[in-house]
Amino acid sequence: DGTLPDLYLPNIEHGIVNAAKDEPASTTSSAQLTKRPWKLFIPNAYHPLLLQQHQENLRRTKKDVASATAEIRRRRIYGQDIAEEDQLASELDFMKIRVSELERNHPIPVDFMIAEETTVLVITGPNTGGKTISLKTVGLASLMAKIGLYILASEPVKIPWFDAVYADIGDEQSLTQSLSTFSGHLKQIGAIRAQSTSQSLVLLDEVGAGTNPLEGAALGMSLLGSFAEAGSFLTLATTHHGELKTLKYSNDSFENACVEFDEENLKPTFRILWGIPGRSNAINIAERLGLPLDIIESSRHLLGTAGAEINALIMDMEKFKQEYHEQLQQAQHYLMQSKELHNDLEVAQKSIVDHGIAQRKRKSRVVSEYAVMARSIIHKKFQQYRESAVAQRVLEEEKAAEKAKSEGAKGPEPASTSAPKKTQNTNSSMVTEANGKIIGLKLIIFILLSLSQFRIV
Repeated sequence: DGTLPDLYLPNIEHGIVNAAKDEPASTTSSAQLTKRPWKLFIPNAYHPLLLQQHQENLRRTKKDVASATAEIRRRRIYGQDIAEEDQLASELDFMKIRVSELERNHPIPVDFMIAEETTVLVITGPNTGGKTISLKTVGLASLMAKIGLYILASEPVKIPWFDAVYADIGDEQSLTQSLSTFSGHLKQIGAIRAQSTSQSLVLLDEVGAGTNPLEGAALGMSLLGSFAEAGSFLTLATTHHGELKTLKYSNDSFENACVEFDEENLKPTFRILWGIPGRSNAINIAERLGLPLDIIESSRHLLGTAGAEINALIMDMEKFKQEYHEQLQQAQHYLMQSKELHNDLEVAQKSIVDHGIAQRKRKSRVVSEYAVMARSIIHKKFQQYRESAVAQRVLEEEKAAEKAKSEGAKGPEPASTSAPKKTQNTNSSMVTEANGKIIGLKLIIFILLSLSQFRIV
């Protein structure tokens, strides 16, 4: 299952809450949450036949537009019947509108996110809402995965290995075998119940339909309970019976889902809402299809206030679920943005630190190079000074002074006393000057050596 997002479910209520992978469970709800793995995870799944049909219709319509455009161009070149050209141009405009509609009305994918402990999923909702096509999408995706074909869905995808896929979808009535719709469904479901194993996928469309609603609901509850206890690995069932929606609240193996319905436009959105039961919306759909208003009002009156209150409660739950889903997507978007900004900040911080280290190394290298150059220059100057004529003269005068001192100790003549004394003073001043220069040079060398060892921050 690769990088599947984690699933956090409350211990007291097995409603699906999709949280970020690294987000702690304690922050998602006031109740204690338990992390549970996925049994089946197929995000943004398409039915291949619907997608193929849409692509073929779009391709065929575009081809007709190109052919009509070429025909109009040909008629204009050869000056043929203008009336037929106008008719063809009108058809061309209609086909262009059709192309725009096909490009805009792309098949809507469905998301399947089923927790590990779920054995039976009950899908409810209005007619023409996409319940049956959802069953077919899961079944076809499972068969495609078994034979190694790519799944038309977003990654990552997790599909268990099913030993077999059993389906009861469509009208099973037979004139030759004297079977009604209800009898055909029961015979098919009985065969599936007998053959399915603990590794099978079972798809049941409109469980308990085709007979008395009360008896059909009771039979449907028993059938699904049987599959949950000792039947298939996973059972997906669609129904209009409200009683089947309550199985979740008495058995942890059940889960509810519904196809979303747009109350404002009275049209299904073909999206699946997880964790809440759906409404059939039969009266609303009948109103949208143009049934007389008096019949609609009479139907709502016969439905009673209890049914209306339940539908209103479910509608509120659907709105809450939709708002939660939108807020979750927004939160995930902000989380991704914050992670990207955090990564950018870390890169910038590392760049600043690396730049500072490089600057310190460069300055230290420059100071060291200048210190080496200064030492070299001072050494050369010092050598030149020692080898200069002044140094030689100072040395000679020092020797002469020493010689004069030695002769004075032996008793020199009084007439010559002033001359050696003057020479001695001159020699002493020159020696002092030389010693001062040497000390200055040594001081400069000491300062430069200190700078070469100093680290600039």
